[in-house]
Amino acid sequence: MGLNREHVVRAGLEVLDEIGLDALTMRKVANHLGVQLNTVYWHAASKPALLAAMADLMLEGCADEPLPRHWQKRLRELAHRYRGAMLAHRDGARVIAGTFPVEPRTLQLGEAFVSTLLAGGIEPRTAAWSAWAIAYYTMGITQEQQAITALEHPVHLAEAVTADRYPALSQVADFFGPDDFDRRFDFGLDLLIANLS
Repeated sequence: MGLNREHVVRAGLEVLDEIGLDALTMRKVANHLGVQLNTVYWHAASKPALLAAMADLMLEGCADEPLPRHWQKRLRELAHRYRGAMLAHRDGARVIAGTFPVEPRTLQLGEAFVSTLLAGGIEPRTAAWSAWAIAYYTMGITQEQQAITALEHPVHLAEAVTADRYPALSQVADFFGPDDFDRRFDFGLDLLIANLS
C-alpha cells in the first residue's frame, strides 16, 4: 500500500508525541516515515497545512454517537471528548489553538456543539457564541494543563505569593494547584452550561 495523506498526518502526530511541537519539522516527519522530504510536502504543502490536518485528526470520534440525549449532558460530553482529544497528544491543545482547520472532523465537532445548543432551544447567535466560548474555554484550560505538566519545576502559586503583598491570592492559592485541572475544568464548564438554561 502506498503512502497517502493520512499516513503522513498520523506520522506527524507520532512525531509530535515523541518530541513536542517546538521540535516538530517536516523533515523529522519524513525521517520518521523513511521517505524523502518532498514526499511529505506532496501530501501536506506546508507545516501549517500539516498542523491543521493533525489538529483535525486529533478530533477523530469526538462527535460520534452514542451521546447523551439531554442537550446539557450532551454538551458536557462533547466538551470532555474535545479536552480528551487534546490531552491524548503532547502539546495537543497548542496544535489545535494554533490552527483554524476547515476539515471534516473539526466541522463535525462544531456541528455537534451548535446542533446540541439549537436543540436545547438556544437562539442561533447565542448558540454560535456559546459553542465558541465552550470550545475556547476547553482549549485554554487544556493548554495551561499541558504547559504546566511539561515543566520540570513548575512554580506553585502558593509559593509565589505572600499574604502581606497579595492577601486575596494567598487566601485562595491552594485552589490553583497543578493537580486539580479535572475539577476546575468541570467547575467552569458547569458555569458556562448553567448560564444557558
